[in-house]
Amino acid sequence: MRKIILLIIGVLLILASIFAARKIIDNKKRSRPKPEKVVKTVFVDTVQNKTIPIQISANGSLKAKKRLELYAEVQGIFKGGAKLFKTGEKYQKGQTLIRIDASEYYASVQSAKSNLYNLVTSIMPDLRLDYPDIFNKWQSYLNSFDINKTTPKLPETTSEKEKYFITGRNIYTTYYNVKNLEQRLAKYTISAPFSGVLTEALVTEGTLIRQGQKLGEYIDTNIYEMQVAIGKEYGDLLQVGESVELSDLNKAKKYKGTVARINSSIDQSTQTITAFIEIKEASLREGMYLEAKLDAKKEENAIEIDRGLLQEGDKVFIVRDSVLDVIDVTPVYFSDKKVVLKGIPDKTVILSKSVPGAYAGMLIKVFQEKKIESNNVPSNISTSATKKQ
Repeated sequence: MRKIILLIIGVLLILASIFAARKIIDNKKRSRPKPEKVVKTVFVDTVQNKTIPIQISANGSLKAKKRLELYAEVQGIFKGGAKLFKTGEKYQKGQTLIRIDASEYYASVQSAKSNLYNLVTSIMPDLRLDYPDIFNKWQSYLNSFDINKTTPKLPETTSEKEKYFITGRNIYTTYYNVKNLEQRLAKYTISAPFSGVLTEALVTEGTLIRQGQKLGEYIDTNIYEMQVAIGKEYGDLLQVGESVELSDLNKAKKYKGTVARINSSIDQSTQTITAFIEIKEASLREGMYLEAKLDAKKEENAIEIDRGLLQEGDKVFIVRDSVLDVIDVTPVYFSDKKVVLKGIPDKTVILSKSVPGAYAGMLIKVFQEKKIESNNVPSNISTSATKKQ
């Protein structure tokens, strides 16, 4: 009897433990909440096709359009002038840039002039006797002859006899020898052909200058040129005289230029065409780096969007009944940040900002701008919307 009671108690304990264990297990099971369906808010634009001006971006550095490299054609000692021959020195048109000591050569030129004067004087008695009709003409030439000034031009001969007579006395040969010496004497002084600035000075006062030696560089600071390379497909669209908008790298200053020249040959290595843009601006400096916007053509029935909105395979996302879809488009022109597209019907709603993880069929919600009265908004909160629908 006792054994039976113990057996019954043991069975009851086992059943109780099993029941308690199941109860504990059931309590540990928690129902997982169903994930909420996330609907992303997107920014959109309504397509309105229009004429898009295509601008070609190009950049380059400025160079003076008028540049003079100074070389010596004669030899001598560099003599100082009214201004020091130093980098950055400004000169007006006609002012002396370089003056080389020509005292020895000047004496030889004066000697040649004196010889010509003596030759003309020696024929005057013969002219009085044999050619009285031309005597006064040559007498006037002698009266105008000043050895300290440029040799005047010889009188024109009016007959064959006069020409033979003058030639036989070696006057023409002597005259042209004098003019040749005067031309070389003028090379001892280099004057500014235009107003500008000395950008390079390679000699100083007292330096012995040799023939063929480079002396420096001189530029006009009023007109600059910028050389840019553009794609060959736009070569026939550019025209000489077209206006060009330029800016510095910081976009802080704007300048206006014109297309001055267009090279007719194509660079074989880059397949580009070289264009030269002329800029007249006193504040510019040679070597400045500028960016140019050249008006190439106008594309009709097109839109311009950010390049990041163009998907692989030339597709863009559109919105249809709060669901994303894709359509095929035709890219016309790519710039650094924008792309010009064709093939999107008017009034089509497209994304105006990229959506991470977007796909066709994705459920979305279009952002609606809310107008908030300014008097109810704290001063540190902006009331401007990020993007209009």
